[in-house]
Amino acid sequence: MLILQTSTSLSDTLRHRRQQLAKLIDFPAILWSGSNNPRNFLANTFPFRANSHFLYFAGLPLPKAAIRLEAGKLELFIDDPSPSSVLWHGETPTREEIAEKIGADVAGPMAELESWLEDAATLAVQDAATWTQQSQLLNRWVLPQSPPQGIDLELAKAIISLRLTHDDGALTELRKAAAVTVKAHKAGMAATPQAKLEAEVRAAMEGVIIAHNMTTSYNSIVTVRSEVLHNEQYHHSLQPGDLLLADVGAETQTGWAGDVTRTWPVSGKFSSTQRDIYNVVLAAHDACIAKIQPGVEYEDIHLLAATAIAEGLVELGIFQGNPQDLVEMDAHALFFPHGIGHLLGLDVHDMEDLGDLAGYEEGRERSDRFGLSYLRLNRPLRPGMLVTIEPGFYQVPAILNDVNVRSKYQSVVNWQRLSEFADVRGIRIEDDVLVTTEGSEVLTAALPNDADTVENLVNG
Repeated sequence: MLILQTSTSLSDTLRHRRQQLAKLIDFPAILWSGSNNPRNFLANTFPFRANSHFLYFAGLPLPKAAIRLEAGKLELFIDDPSPSSVLWHGETPTREEIAEKIGADVAGPMAELESWLEDAATLAVQDAATWTQQSQLLNRWVLPQSPPQGIDLELAKAIISLRLTHDDGALTELRKAAAVTVKAHKAGMAATPQAKLEAEVRAAMEGVIIAHNMTTSYNSIVTVRSEVLHNEQYHHSLQPGDLLLADVGAETQTGWAGDVTRTWPVSGKFSSTQRDIYNVVLAAHDACIAKIQPGVEYEDIHLLAATAIAEGLVELGIFQGNPQDLVEMDAHALFFPHGIGHLLGLDVHDMEDLGDLAGYEEGRERSDRFGLSYLRLNRPLRPGMLVTIEPGFYQVPAILNDVNVRSKYQSVVNWQRLSEFADVRGIRIEDDVLVTTEGSEVLTAALPNDADTVENLVNG
């Protein structure tokens, strides 16, 4: 059941956004919200999540709705609930009430949308029912797996230019998501000593998020098998000597995301080898955040993390050689194979439904280098951008046991020394960092990340 929020500033924020869009395009745009997807029969659906581009301009998660934007005006198309829906879902706002809340100029049923399609641009929604409807009504293919073309591409670029930096309304929501995410991680640490399975820690973390009437912004990662970067299995038992990696974020009711990772010892005490690697990752994390300011290239932030990790591993005797040379030959990617982070906003990987169109500055293409191919953001930083900083260290068997990989890096890795760190499957430390006019602000700074304090949080 949709509950209308009481904030008086919502319609003003939405009005400003569509006025900004009107300065960038001279054609109408129609954005669909998406449909409820059935799990196994039509009445049993997955939780609804509205399309993020729709949410940016409509503000509310309205299922089976569309908005038309032209010259700063917003027209809402949504059907009123059927009389029988009251039995199952209770009283819901009328179309007119919703229109007033979001500042729509016109509101009508979905059937009227067909009269307003001419020369309109759109962006694909992820669910098949909706993008099929988009394609049929617009009489052209609108596919989520394909890059936008023609007038749709112009719309995509315009929306990207707006969503790359966050207005006050967005930042209010993002701070809420960050605050609840921090509380969830603290609850996870506190629950660990009594937990027997990963699932119990996950339950403690997601319980906090649910208690704040939010949901997770992605499938939670709570695992002792942290060498699997996106491990969504929660059945493993927690044993003394294990490290638990938790990558969990809250999402507000209007879709804005938090994204934080912490790694802590199940026993409440890092081993000496675990602490050594943890401090290498933390040093990279801190160096990157200290470097963030407007004009800095995000790729340079990534390379800074790679160099810091290489330096730390040289000091520990795992790597042999000059850190800069090791990064040039992508040796750091043996243990840090992913990018340093990504944009954060309405999507946890913001606007990645548009591929690299949002993440990469125009004219830039993704590298095929081992150490750069997973970089999700390659733009100069601007005030108002929110990015994640999440360096890591992982011992991924598929990488380290590959014959060709071992041969290529035989001379720079002390494999015997590496074997002494077998109790470190993976460590990641991630925070949400806002680029400001003067530097940066860590929205998740209330969650400590130094090894001593992490141990204290686990030990209560």
